[in-house]
Amino acid sequence: MADNVQQLLRELAAGEHVDRPAVLHEGTTWTWREHLAEAATEAAALISQADPERPLHVGVLLGNSPDMLRSMAAAALGGYVLCGINTTRRGEALLADVRRSDCQLLVVNDEHRPLLEGLDLDGVRVLDTGSEEWAAMLAASATTVEALAPHREVEAMDTFMMIFTSGTSGEPKAVQVAHLMVLFSGLNLVERFKVTADDVCYVSMPLFHSNAVVAGWAVALGAGAAIVPARFSASGFLADVRRYGATYMNYVGKPLAYVLATPEQPDDADNTLRVAFGNEASDRDIEEFSRRFDCHVMDGFGSTELAVIVTRSEGTPKGSIGTGLDGVAIYNSETVTECAIAEFDESGALINADQAVGELVNTQGAGYFQGYYNDKSANDERMRHGMYWSGDLAYKDADGYIYLAGRTADWMRVDGENFAAAPIERVLVRLPVVSQVAVYAVPDGNVGDQVMAALVLVDDGELTPTDLEKFLADQADLSPKAWPRYVRIAPSLPSTATNKVIKRELAAQGPTPGNGVLWMREERGRSYSI
Repeated sequence: MADNVQQLLRELAAGEHVDRPAVLHEGTTWTWREHLAEAATEAAALISQADPERPLHVGVLLGNSPDMLRSMAAAALGGYVLCGINTTRRGEALLADVRRSDCQLLVVNDEHRPLLEGLDLDGVRVLDTGSEEWAAMLAASATTVEALAPHREVEAMDTFMMIFTSGTSGEPKAVQVAHLMVLFSGLNLVERFKVTADDVCYVSMPLFHSNAVVAGWAVALGAGAAIVPARFSASGFLADVRRYGATYMNYVGKPLAYVLATPEQPDDADNTLRVAFGNEASDRDIEEFSRRFDCHVMDGFGSTELAVIVTRSEGTPKGSIGTGLDGVAIYNSETVTECAIAEFDESGALINADQAVGELVNTQGAGYFQGYYNDKSANDERMRHGMYWSGDLAYKDADGYIYLAGRTADWMRVDGENFAAAPIERVLVRLPVVSQVAVYAVPDGNVGDQVMAALVLVDDGELTPTDLEKFLADQADLSPKAWPRYVRIAPSLPSTATNKVIKRELAAQGPTPGNGVLWMREERGRSYSI
C-alpha cells in the first residue's frame, strides 16, 4: 500500500479507474490516464530545467484551475517540492513568499502573470503556461507515468508541498507538509464518508492552502473520484453543484455562512451533494446547511501544521470541536501547567475562564508538524518546553470535550475579568439575521479592554439596537460584562483567501464605523445608540 502521494498516483495510473473522469472544468473532461500523463510530462519538463545545485522548489501561482491540479500531480510524481503561492498576495508581500520558500522555478498562467510586474525576481525562472516556450518545453519532454524519471523517489515524511499559513495573526509562514499527511488525511476522509470513483469532489477553497489539499484534492486521489477546480461563489454555488453533479465538497472559514446568507429557494434540496466537510463553521450554519441542501455536514478542527489533532464524533456537544488524540491538552503558557476543567453555571456559561482557558498544545511534541521552512524563530515559538503550542485558546469540559476560545490574541480583560472571543461569537451567531460575527478587543479609555463586535447580516436582513438589546438580555449564558460595548454593522469583514476574518485589521481600526455603521452601548448600561 502507498505511503506517499507519488506511489498513490502511480497506483492510480495503473488501476481500474484510470479511464474514469479525473478533472471536470468548463465543459472539458480529463480522464485519470490523460491527467496523469500530462502531469508526468510537466514533471519531466521542470526537472530538465532545474538547477541541480539548488533545492528543486517549484512555486505555483495558478489559482483553482486544471493547470494547478496538473502541477500538484506533477510535483508528487516528480518527487520535488511544490510551493503554493497565495494568489491574493500583492507586491513585495508576494515576492517575500516566493523568496521565503526558495523557489527556483515559478509557474504562472495568463490570469496571474500581471501580479509579477515590477517585482525583482532575479534568480527565479518564470514559466507561463500560456506561452510558446511552455508548449515547446512540454512537447520536448512528453512521457508517461511509467517512463518518468523522477527527481527523487519519495519517502513518507518528505515534503510534498510548502503551504503558507493564512496570516490572520501575523505574516504567513511556510509549513512543510509531508506526503504522509496528505495521504493520511485523504484516505481517512475517503473511508469516513465512503467516497468512491463515482463521486465528484467540488474544490472551491484555494488549492494553495491545506484545507483544499488534504480535504479536497487528496480525497479525490484516494478514491479515484473526479475533481472540479472552482472559484468559490456564494450565489453560484448551487448552480455549480448541479452542473457538475458534485457529491462532496470541502470548506474552511465562512463559506457555509456566505451561502446561507443568499435567499433560500424551495428547491434548494434538489441537488446531488451528499457530504460537506470542513473547519470553523458554527453549529447553526452546520444545521441550516444540512437542512437546506439535504446533505451531511461534518465540521472538524485542523491547522496547516497538523500538530494538534482533534476529532468530532457522534454525541459531541454543540459548540465543541470534539476530543483530542493522545497528548492533546490545554496549558497555561505562563505556568506551563495544565488548565483546570471548565465549570459552567446552570445556564451553560463558563464561570472559571481564568483557570480553564489556555493554549491548545501537543504535550508529546510536534506530531506531524515538519516545521516552518527556514524560520527558526517561528519554530522555536511553536516548540517550547518540548511541546507544540498551537496559538489557539481553548477549554475542556469534564468529559474531555474541547471548546475553542479564539487565538491567543483574543483574550480580553474587561473590568478585571478575562473573556475569550469565541464564546461570545457563539452567542451572537444565534441571531438568525446574523451571517458572520467577529468579536475582538479595543482599548478601554482607562485600563484594560472593551468588547467590540462586527456583524454582517444575511441578505436583506435588518437589525435594530432594540432587537440586539432584547436578544442579549435573553442569553442566560452571556455575562453582562461580555455584552459588546461597540457594535459595527458592516457589509463585509476583512478576510484571508481562506475565508478567515483578519481581526487584527478590525482591532487596528478601533471603535469606528469602518465600512458600516457603529452602535455604542452606554457604559455599564444595556442600551445601544447610533
